[in-house]
Amino acid sequence: MEKTWRWFGPNDSITLEMLRQIGVEGIVTALHSVPLGQVWSREAIREMREFIESRGLRWSVVESLPVTETIKYGGPDRDLQIEIYKESLRNLGKEGVRTVCYNFMPILDWARTDLEYPNPDGTSNLYFNNAEFAYFDINILQREGARNDYPADVINRMEAMGRLTPEKEQQLIENIIIKTQGFVSGNFSEADFDPVGKFRDLLKLYEGIDKEQLRANMKYLLEAIMPVCDEYGINMCVHPDDPPKPVLGLPRIVTCDEDIRWLLDAVPDRHNGLTFCAGSLSAGIHNDVCLLAEKYAGRTHFAHFRICQVMPDGDFKESSHLDPRLIEVIRTFSRLNPDVPMRVDHAPLMLGDEKMGYNAGYSFHGRMLALGMISGIMATIDTENQKS
Repeated sequence: MEKTWRWFGPNDSITLEMLRQIGVEGIVTALHSVPLGQVWSREAIREMREFIESRGLRWSVVESLPVTETIKYGGPDRDLQIEIYKESLRNLGKEGVRTVCYNFMPILDWARTDLEYPNPDGTSNLYFNNAEFAYFDINILQREGARNDYPADVINRMEAMGRLTPEKEQQLIENIIIKTQGFVSGNFSEADFDPVGKFRDLLKLYEGIDKEQLRANMKYLLEAIMPVCDEYGINMCVHPDDPPKPVLGLPRIVTCDEDIRWLLDAVPDRHNGLTFCAGSLSAGIHNDVCLLAEKYAGRTHFAHFRICQVMPDGDFKESSHLDPRLIEVIRTFSRLNPDVPMRVDHAPLMLGDEKMGYNAGYSFHGRMLALGMISGIMATIDTENQKS
């Protein structure tokens, strides 16, 4: 498997020269400077590709070419935005960049409530606390009917927290809306004056959009872009929803075995595939990631190797990259799809990472350790295969 790394462009404090030294082979990046909903020009794509290649690496995967909200909820300019998306895909294909990771999560990409949850060894990890997320939804976002969306045990835990201080409420807003979202070409940025108000406005766009309608809108997009993907050999690989369940009254449609099967069957083109993110899938107790890897490795175009530990109360945190489940997932891909590009993901903060201002989940030392672990696992599996 090709060892890749998510890199945030020339302004990233982690340089391509550093990545070559730690064994990275391919780069996962995007044109973050292009505003959401605008065409990625062939010239800009070429400039990025040549910059990466000049450092002895290759642009392996786009993560991501964002899908605008109007495509997701079926707004009046949906067809215009799809044409823009197709033009960006054509330009990527002409420049030889042919794997595109994207997601179809309404408004909110991946969500966490704590970005520095302490571990016993002094490192810290990303964490999702259901009670704190409910507090954000009910008391900060003040979404109508939100309380009815949470089970009694989560409501009890939330009420036991009492009223948070303004400082803690602000931290929760930043963790959920800004720090996990603002570094990609999405809906929010650190410059937003009123992110909660902006979130409420976005929620209104999805009134009346249920799971079936969101599925229909996703199928509409995929059917529209598949001819371009066929012409240029572009593999589209959707990222699973994170966490893999409905949130904030919004439907989620890539959460489980049944969802993945629907996605692949709805548009049965070989270029319509999956980003197999073991971490996102394992955040749901309903998912057996080892079984899912066995079933869908052949339709996977990109892999994210991390894993989550779900607590008895349903909260979850990022777990060790040496988790036996992740080792089994890697073993499956080594057997069924050994050429898939993979990257490590959401590693701990360690050895001063927390002072460097890295994007949430994308530390240097933590990911470097994770890459070493995954490289060792892959080398061991390769040795085993050669002996068998």
